[in-house]
Amino acid sequence: MSNPTHLRRIRWIVRLTLVLGVAASIAANVLHARDNLISQTIAAWPPLALLLTVELISRVPVHHRGLAGARVGAAAVIAAIAAWVSYWHMAGVCARYGESPASAQLMPISVDGLIVVASISLVELAGRIRALDTAAASTPPTGPAHPTPSPTAALPPAGPADADNPPAAAPAQKTPRARKATPARKTNPTSKTTPTRKTAAPATADTQPANPVVADTAHTQPDTEKTLALATSR
Repeated sequence: MSNPTHLRRIRWIVRLTLVLGVAASIAANVLHARDNLISQTIAAWPPLALLLTVELISRVPVHHRGLAGARVGAAAVIAAIAAWVSYWHMAGVCARYGESPASAQLMPISVDGLIVVASISLVELAGRIRALDTAAASTPPTGPAHPTPSPTAALPPAGPADADNPPAAAPAQKTPRARKATPARKTNPTSKTTPTRKTAAPATADTQPANPVVADTAHTQPDTEKTLALATSR
């Protein structure tokens, strides 16, 4: 059993059982005592002392082994005294109210045995609950981390816009600044490429002139000059 809540419920049941056994022992002691308050108080004290002792042991934690052993020994002595006194008181009461001798001798054992078992169970449950509480306090929580709320989570829900109270704009989120690209060199559109001059190939004697008229003129020019020279000489 590792559920502290369930163990606490069981502890209450065990405590009620212990109180019931102590109440039966006190009643038997008071009935067997003399009919005066002092005698009845003395007879009721041993079972009541045992109940208080068990409650102290179950509620006070242990810090030193020597002291723990001392209080357990003292509790055992108190339990023995209460058992001895209650046994004879209860046996006498049972015999007075018509029980057989065997039943009168056995009835106190059932009551004292119930008290002993309930006392040990109460101490064990208290130690178990204390150990679980200590382990839970020393263990860090393993739940999920709290998520970071987004800027838009705190904004009110969108509704019909009011003419007098326009809705507030959502805060702009910062974006990482991009690196500026290096601009490419601009070319001058006005600059024109100087065309390469073509050099004409030198004409050769074998090369035929492109224009046959020019060629004929070149051949007829010496004849004309000769004619003019003859005319002037006459």
